[in-house]
Amino acid sequence: MSEQITLAGGCFWCTESVFIRVPGVLKSVSGYANGTKEHPTYEQVCTGTTGHAEVVQLTFDPEVISLKSLLELFFKAHDPTTLNRQGNDTGTQYRSGIYWTTEAQKAVADEAKRSAQTKFDSPIVTEVLPLKAFYPAEDYHQDYFNKNPNQAYCRAVIPPKLKKLGLAFAG
Repeated sequence: MSEQITLAGGCFWCTESVFIRVPGVLKSVSGYANGTKEHPTYEQVCTGTTGHAEVVQLTFDPEVISLKSLLELFFKAHDPTTLNRQGNDTGTQYRSGIYWTTEAQKAVADEAKRSAQTKFDSPIVTEVLPLKAFYPAEDYHQDYFNKNPNQAYCRAVIPPKLKKLGLAFAG
């Protein structure tokens, strides 16, 4: 039986590139979550007026990897102490968030955030909220890094992140 969790950790290309390499993650879909506009486009989300975060919705096998382990990786894969920013990407769409669908997921997320805080000097600003809405991003955003490993932004940001996390990248 699989589970789903939706995570915002900055650019969804970067977040997806991490989690699709994790054993037990069955599927990763880049998209937009918890905004006010139904079926937003990338261009609309980039304006910062829709309230959506760039996210990845993960389907995972909890028998292979627990939600707790996924969230430990999540807190290592981005800077959860920067409000509405990851690296050079700024705006509310790049906020840090964990969007849950069950009270059990909320409890694990709250505990993971508390535990992660012991590893940071600055306060963690990751929001832990119920998933209100998820809309898949346009097709060209799906599996973006694997399809475009030589794109300048990807080449500069993603391989160093994967190396730091000990995740394989053949490219």
